Amino acid sequence: MNGFDWYGWVLLPLMVFLARVIDVTLGTLRIIFIARGKKYLAPMLGFVEVFIWVAVIAQITRGANNLVAYLAYAAGFAAGNFIGMYIEDRLAIGTLVVRVIVQNHTETLISNLHAAGFGVTSVDAQGAVGPVALVYTVVKRRDLATVVGIIHQSHPKAFLSIEEARSTQEGVFPVQQNRKFALFERKGK
Repeated sequence: MNGFDWYGWVLLPLMVFLARVIDVTLGTLRIIFIARGKKYLAPMLGFVEVFIWVAVIAQITRGANNLVAYLAYAAGFAAGNFIGMYIEDRLAIGTLVVRVIVQNHTETLISNLHAAGFGVTSVDAQGAVGPVALVYTVVKRRDLATVVGIIHQSHPKAFLSIEEARSTQEGVFPVQQNRKFALFERKGK
């Protein structure tokens, strides 16, 4: 009587899935870090990523007649992409340029951004239907929701454009509180 092959049908696919999730998560983060100029972190992630990938391929080629292992490989790839993007979003690494175009009364917007500790540059311009003001601020990614909230509070119909800033020098940024303390303050409110 032949017993059920637990290794081939359960353990191997599970190991392949988990290894692929880790491998692709690291790969996704590596690509994002390259795009953000993290030139020392990206190669380290790439080393671990490829090491895991080679180990997984070696296991799959040993059990190449197992469709479940192939499905686990594909599912791990999809899950790894999702998890990598989720982690990167939670890390909120990077700096953004927020460009706001408003038709009138920029004083409130500018003073609210200044009051929150953000640097602001304002330029008068000509829009499609008349005079407008361009208001620029450079912010850390983790502060984007705060800045957008301030903008929508004073100008609900403002046109926003948000771009990645490859690098910045100098500037005015809010002083960061201890992250744990700030989290407890928000939960308490």
